[in-house]
Amino acid sequence: MNQLTKHLSLFALCGLIGLSSYAQKEVPKGWHLLDAKDSGYYGISLEKAYEFVKAKKLKSNAVIVAVIDSGVDTLHEDLKPVLWKNPKEIPGNGIDDDKNGYVDDVYGWNFIGGRDGQNVEKDSYEAARVYHKYKAKFEGKDPSSFKGEEAKEYAMWAKAKGDVASNVEDPTMVMMIRRTVNEFKAADSIVRAELKKEEYTCKDLSTYTTTNKQAAAFRDRFVAICKANDTDEISNKMLLDELEGEVAKIDAADIAPKAFRNDIVKDNYNDFNDRFYGNNNVMVSNSAALHGTHVSGIIGAARGNGLGMDGVADNVRIMTVRAVPDGDEHDKDIALAIRYAVDNGAKVINMSFGKGFSPEKKWVDEAVQYAASKGVLLVHAAGNSAQNLDTSWNFPTPVFENGKRAANWITVGASAPFADIKDGGLTASFSNYGKNEVDVFAPGVKIYSTVPGGNTYQNLQGTSMASPVVAGLAAFILEYYPNLSAEQVKYVIEKSSTKPGQKAYDPGTHEEADFGTLSRSGGIINAYEAIKLASTLKGERPKTVTPKTTVKPKKKA
Repeated sequence: MNQLTKHLSLFALCGLIGLSSYAQKEVPKGWHLLDAKDSGYYGISLEKAYEFVKAKKLKSNAVIVAVIDSGVDTLHEDLKPVLWKNPKEIPGNGIDDDKNGYVDDVYGWNFIGGRDGQNVEKDSYEAARVYHKYKAKFEGKDPSSFKGEEAKEYAMWAKAKGDVASNVEDPTMVMMIRRTVNEFKAADSIVRAELKKEEYTCKDLSTYTTTNKQAAAFRDRFVAICKANDTDEISNKMLLDELEGEVAKIDAADIAPKAFRNDIVKDNYNDFNDRFYGNNNVMVSNSAALHGTHVSGIIGAARGNGLGMDGVADNVRIMTVRAVPDGDEHDKDIALAIRYAVDNGAKVINMSFGKGFSPEKKWVDEAVQYAASKGVLLVHAAGNSAQNLDTSWNFPTPVFENGKRAANWITVGASAPFADIKDGGLTASFSNYGKNEVDVFAPGVKIYSTVPGGNTYQNLQGTSMASPVVAGLAAFILEYYPNLSAEQVKYVIEKSSTKPGQKAYDPGTHEEADFGTLSRSGGIINAYEAIKLASTLKGERPKTVTPKTTVKPKKKA
């Protein structure tokens, strides 16, 4: 999962075509919370929802929302009041007070950290990992000779091989990417020397002048990328990491990816019962925590305190579970992150990440079933590849290997502020979509929220931002109607969504389409309509049925 420019075309990164149209028209901070009829922006009508519960004199109940992500700034002014703190753990004593296997897990847990304090920030891509893992076994072999599990492995490997090969099939593009990286690195060294800063952002470049033509050209292209992302907080490190990630995809055709995770975490990855690894550092660094901090603020940044922005839900506790690097996450970490969140009381889990392959999908499926057995709702970002998920994959998914579907899962596409198709229409140009596989859309363009730095905020965009809008709404519903099941909350959110009944752009074909054909519900979430519908339902707690699992219980000391 690349965290910033992942929805921008690589051509745009290299400066060969125009950038995102969303940078051309301003929107107010917090537009995603507004009412479309009152403001003209297709927000979620949140204030009307709060007026509804206030009129009914309903009392809210605290809801724990787990954010499985890249990390969170636990010192941010707008997040400190809403962070979950493990009530059974004594901070900093080096003892596993609650005996859950994770020492000093005060704010949550970091599943991509080492016991020695090292942490995974950058990682490889799953396609490359799958391709090289099975290359010796399958290269040049007759696919008809494989049966059962081996046949499934071969099919996955063959697809991964195709993905890896696609990154080098255009020699001109490969040459352009390598040249761009080299040019950016050379220019970056000049800018760093002249600014006397090792890490700088577009904000620093706003007053930067130079007589060096190479540095000036780099500055202009860098500023254009920031403008397209509607933020001046992208750093040179983030940008170069993004481009070097593209180089890594090219290199993967011939070179096996470095074992970033295994070198640091040092668990036995193939043994799912070797699960008590990691550390309690849930932030790691500003760059690592950028994505997760932004997501957390969207869900539940303290409301009404006059600082920065307001989250969707007003009585949540954000549990931080770090499992997502800059690159593709690993299935084991995601499966254990889900289980950790469930075991520690989360009722909603936000998952703003995704990848094209899931070699250990069975572990994730079992974790999803475990969450369902405990009445926990999973909210997942649809992805930012402008693909139809009815015909492509973005893992994890609610569809199990046996073909059955999780009922406690919502897949979220990203919507845009404007109804007029001349302004881009209601679909974000980068958003994945699908009449069967995307459940609903939510605002995901130019979303203003918390970022690391203690008191810092900025706009980011992606389905990563749309998913926490839905997770926040789910938490809001459960605050006031705590007896509703995960399935009922899913029903409420989808059934009450606003159906614009107008044309939009199909992100994949770039042609006009009925907005209602791009998701299963055909709508954009509406908090006011959702809470009204929730008020009419009788809470039906699901029966607790623990599914079969390959996880063995922890032995008592």
